[in-house]
Amino acid sequence: MRSTRSLPALVSLRAFEAAARRLSFSQAAQELFVTQSAISHHIQRLEAELGVALFERRTRAVALTAAGQAYYERVHAAFELLRQGTDEIRAPAAARHTLKIGLLASFATRWLAPRLPAFAASHPDIDLQLQPDIGLADVAGGEVDAAIRYGRGAWPGVKATLLMAERLSVVCAPALIAGRKRPRTPADLLRHPLLASHARHPFEWDAWARRHGLDLGQARTVRLHDYNIVVEAALAGQGVAMGRRRLIAAQLASGALVEALPGAVLEDPRIGWWFVTPRGALSKSVQALRDWLTLTAADSGEGDTH
Repeated sequence: MRSTRSLPALVSLRAFEAAARRLSFSQAAQELFVTQSAISHHIQRLEAELGVALFERRTRAVALTAAGQAYYERVHAAFELLRQGTDEIRAPAAARHTLKIGLLASFATRWLAPRLPAFAASHPDIDLQLQPDIGLADVAGGEVDAAIRYGRGAWPGVKATLLMAERLSVVCAPALIAGRKRPRTPADLLRHPLLASHARHPFEWDAWARRHGLDLGQARTVRLHDYNIVVEAALAGQGVAMGRRRLIAAQLASGALVEALPGAVLEDPRIGWWFVTPRGALSKSVQALRDWLTLTAADSGEGDTH
């Protein structure tokens, strides 16, 4: 009998298989709902364990080495066998429903993913197919069954129901504002780059600045691909970010991020996370997801913005 002592960790193999299949660490991270740095860490660990390079790192892309390609073919085939075997043995459901949900990767990883087991337990007949994208999924056109969007809720052609309002404040790594470097006024924030995520209609910094009398005319704004990267950049001390309390509660609680100006908060009941559906009657599955999301936010104490 062959020993399995030399098998790498399954989590590392999953990271490698996804990254190799997509030839992208960032897309693999979105698929597995982890950060890009986590994918990179697992692949480096796997390469060290195997003693070979699996990827060639290029400026804007990655490519498989010859060894990586050969290993991918075996690992991919193994995962396909596991998926096939699981599908064959899984008890058939009387009536299962699959919902395609469009949402931001940051919301999926930082808020929704930890709560998905609870949804699966309470709604075993509904399969959620999450489709993370920084763009707006076409809800009205049927690209997805529903979406969870961040903003003010004024999207044309759809129905938007507020799930939970956001509480916005400027956050950063503690070392960035330690000692005499601590900002005293909103204008002091302009000593640092303002970190912002890509958006079709960005509004957070402008709205916060209007509320607190800050002129952003001389601001150095760094726009990053999505909010997950904004958080990572803030943790690394690369600037100050607009903190979405719903998504960074853990970092604030641990002290990894702190409010640069405690008390300088923007709370607008229109700004938050919205459940977006086509106009008209909703299916029972979509209604069930909407109701569960609303109750989950309230039960976790997040219906209160303070």
